Amino acid sequence: MNPAITRHVLTLPGSGRKVHYRRCGSGPVLLMVHQSPRSSAEYADLMRQWGSHFTCIAPDTPGFGQSDPLPGEPDIADFADALCAFLDALGVKHCAAYGFHSGGIILVTAIKRQPQRFSCLAIGGYAIWTEAEMRLFGERYLPEFHPSPYGEHLTWLWNRMLEQSWVFPWFDTREEARLSVAHADIPRVAQAVSEMLDAGNAYQAGYGAVLRAPRDIPPPEATPKDGSWPPCLITAYDRDPLQDHIDRLGDMPAAWSARKVATPAEHQSESLAFLKKQAGDIPCPDLAEDAHEGWVVVNGSPIHWKGTRGAARLVLHGPAREMSEPGADEVAIDVPGHGQSGDCEDIALTLHHAKEQLGATELAVPDAPTGDPDRLYPDMTPDRFGQYLQRAWQIARAEAFFKPWYEANAAHAIPLDPARLDPHALNVRALARIRAGDAARRWHETLITMKDQS
Repeated sequence: MNPAITRHVLTLPGSGRKVHYRRCGSGPVLLMVHQSPRSSAEYADLMRQWGSHFTCIAPDTPGFGQSDPLPGEPDIADFADALCAFLDALGVKHCAAYGFHSGGIILVTAIKRQPQRFSCLAIGGYAIWTEAEMRLFGERYLPEFHPSPYGEHLTWLWNRMLEQSWVFPWFDTREEARLSVAHADIPRVAQAVSEMLDAGNAYQAGYGAVLRAPRDIPPPEATPKDGSWPPCLITAYDRDPLQDHIDRLGDMPAAWSARKVATPAEHQSESLAFLKKQAGDIPCPDLAEDAHEGWVVVNGSPIHWKGTRGAARLVLHGPAREMSEPGADEVAIDVPGHGQSGDCEDIALTLHHAKEQLGATELAVPDAPTGDPDRLYPDMTPDRFGQYLQRAWQIARAEAFFKPWYEANAAHAIPLDPARLDPHALNVRALARIRAGDAARRWHETLITMKDQS
């Protein structure tokens, strides 16, 4: 049986910046740094596989996933230093590391700045852009990404993420830019869209820092002040847009090597064999995490919570919504299937057990929204054309005009509050609805039952 993934939050001393990370397995620490504009969620399957050999730790890099962004206009050194600051706060002084694409760029920068911190590094694809390519990326690759009043940004986002597998870069529609990996893998595209929505315009800082980073692999004659370079393996598989970049790497330190492989599975297999050989056997220390936010596993589902464990009240939110900040002597959760909580079959039973695990004595249960559940919560399953995104956005707008939202007539009009039509407020409600999916309707029905029984 593959080891389970747990999720944690750690606030860094000094900066107060919040870092969300995933953990899986046992053994020496393996730091796993995701590509941009993704999150640590992209490593879930790999963490379960490699967790038999390592304590896999995958943080969301600054501004992505559920991690706070860096201030100002950070460069690649700032992202590398932020990674090392996370390891310091976590209690990890020395570890192996793995990064894919831009995750590898961040790690190479970190190794150049703090080589003694790493035992070894495995990379999937390392970009060495030409000056012409860099100019092209600088001009068009990272447009501003802000919510628009009527959801136009969602149409762009769906097509940008879908067509990234058709042409590279995504905006280059010349035949010469076509890729051989073209697909319409809807769950994969929907996951990337969700992660981009989490990042918002902060994606420019993180992705931009990687694109602007100098591609200076340490030369063979260079030697760190306090020893030698940690061993590094770079591989890239057929159909990876960065495979040809293996030929651009040039000379590298003696302990570094790069080669082309046939498949993603071969890349992962060679990376794992290298990491197992070079990582050493330093046991994983006790890892730090915040005391006022985290996840508890209830009936097999991870439930996201904030507040004070042992507080009297466990605060619940309504269907297709997410938790708000808890008050004094409160603990709040994302209801199963909503926000950052996992889904489950029996929501009421899971809430009862969550209350026990968090030490609360009462549930603060909201009223069920007015309306027919089958109409209040239409299907949010991602579809081939990304129409679920516009559906969620238009519902978020209608909620500011009518109650229930689907009764668009004078009899159901509600007073207009301009704040509810602010694009950022719409974005919050639409994203919460997309994340909840069918769980919103099931939570609505559970609320009615709970109220009837009280």
